[in-house]
Amino acid sequence: MAASTRRFLSALIVPLIILLALPIAVVLLIPAPSWDWAAHAPGSLIATLFGLATIALGLQLFIASVLLFARHGEGSIMPWDPTERLVVQGIYRHMRNPMHTGVFLVLLGEGFLLRSTPLLILTAAMVVLHLFSIPLSEERGLERRFGEAYREYKRNVPRWIPRLTPWEPPNPSEQQRDAPCERVYGS
Repeated sequence: MAASTRRFLSALIVPLIILLALPIAVVLLIPAPSWDWAAHAPGSLIATLFGLATIALGLQLFIASVLLFARHGEGSIMPWDPTERLVVQGIYRHMRNPMHTGVFLVLLGEGFLLRSTPLLILTAAMVVLHLFSIPLSEERGLERRFGEAYREYKRNVPRWIPRLTPWEPPNPSEQQRDAPCERVYGS
């Protein structure tokens, strides 16, 4: 098995627990109020379609992020195998945290699909937690690892809501000479 395939598969373990096991546990273990509006048409159809569409979009963002990390970042999403390159291509030219956005969208979609108020509350709590933890821990670590290249990227690319046009990074060869880690800038 190729190293990139192993990285991809190992990077899916924790997210699969979050995206599958956690929602199942919440739905089965926490009693929830009824969603009367979603019990009958058209509410039922709307909740189901919204849930499915949101899950599909979230999975697309998540999988694209993991693949970009494995292929171009020379690492994974796991802390024991961090990327060696700052990946600023594909979806990362539109938003800095598509993986988090993808996870939030999947959980939101599961909440609607399963009609689970506790799962929606959990999703909202995770978003609020990440509003504070991302700038305090993850972004500081990325600034230490990638220096000015990451700060420039952070100034130009929003965290979770995508910009409409892809960000065009400055000349990567100039930034690489001052940075502690190699970067990948893509088209």
